[in-house]
Amino acid sequence: MSDQQRPSHNAAIAAHNVTLTLGSDKAPVEILRGVDLTVASGTSVALLGPSGSGKSSLMAVLAGLERATSGDVMVAGLDFTRMNEDDLARARRGRIGIVLQAFHLLPTMTALENVAVPLELAAIPNPFDKARAELQAVGLGHRLSHYPAQLSGGEQQRVAIARAMAASPDIIFADEPTGNLDTQTGHSIIDLIFSRRAALGSTLLIITHDPALAQLCDRILVMHDGQISEQAPNHLGAQ
Repeated sequence: MSDQQRPSHNAAIAAHNVTLTLGSDKAPVEILRGVDLTVASGTSVALLGPSGSGKSSLMAVLAGLERATSGDVMVAGLDFTRMNEDDLARARRGRIGIVLQAFHLLPTMTALENVAVPLELAAIPNPFDKARAELQAVGLGHRLSHYPAQLSGGEQQRVAIARAMAASPDIIFADEPTGNLDTQTGHSIIDLIFSRRAALGSTLLIITHDPALAQLCDRILVMHDGQISEQAPNHLGAQ
């Protein structure tokens, strides 16, 4: 590995020679092909690349949603490589927040419950107080008792952001978080993600097709065919 890729004591993410192969033994499909990546704690990284390049699969492996076929994956100081699915689920709690293009809110729960219940399940103290404070932080203090169907798309994504950040996670993963939103709403959501990330001091890895959004990050990575083909420090990014 290069010095830029070599794990360090302050790395939030350290992946070495990570592969992911799906499909059957007779027809294997290589999704990730020897990915090396180190992300320093507290930094923001944009991941660009064409559809099918492996961006979302890499995020899934780094977030503990998918197990790598081979390689080493250290996230938030934990060795994800040797964990089973139950261990990975426990490891994510309180350490990793995830924001996706689809909001994935439970329709039978209010905004407050959508944020508080995951905290409660993770045995985080004062879950409803934390959820209420985070919803207020994302501008939804007046919508606590509303159900997802009563909220706009932008408001639903704000609830999803609050859910991802209420536990003050070490790392935030965001996969095309504005993909289902109009341009103006999308810009406000991006501003919100970056402001909340900065307030928490979390590491951010964001997948996007938008070069302008990528420019907001400290580093820009580009994926092609299951590999990171370019790693560019971004001197204009948010620090």
